[in-house]
Amino acid sequence: MSDMGQTMHDFKEGFAMMTSEAAEVMQAFNGFMNQVLCDGALDTRTKELIALGMAITARCSYCIGIHVNKALHAGVTHAEIIDVCKVAILMGGGPAMTYIAEVKKALDLFEKQQACG
Repeated sequence: MSDMGQTMHDFKEGFAMMTSEAAEVMQAFNGFMNQVLCDGALDTRTKELIALGMAITARCSYCIGIHVNKALHAGVTHAEIIDVCKVAILMGGGPAMTYIAEVKKALDLFEKQQACG
């Protein structure tokens, strides 16, 4: 399993634990997240690009993986993700630059999955 594959597996395990042990909280969180990320004044694609940029500057490998995947599913292109990386580096400097490695891992994993069907 790739590093990003392991990261996503670990996230899903933690998420499953919380869903099992704190169902009401997780249901509320999921509802909030889904409401925020659905089309509104900004479309879902744009919101996922913003979330990805924030994930990079927050230096969260889990969030990077989640939002690269969700962005690709929302129709975001590889080139658009690279543009988000550039803005995140502008705003987050060297520490954000180091997390571009996580973006690459996520792109490698999720673009391959999309190509396979």
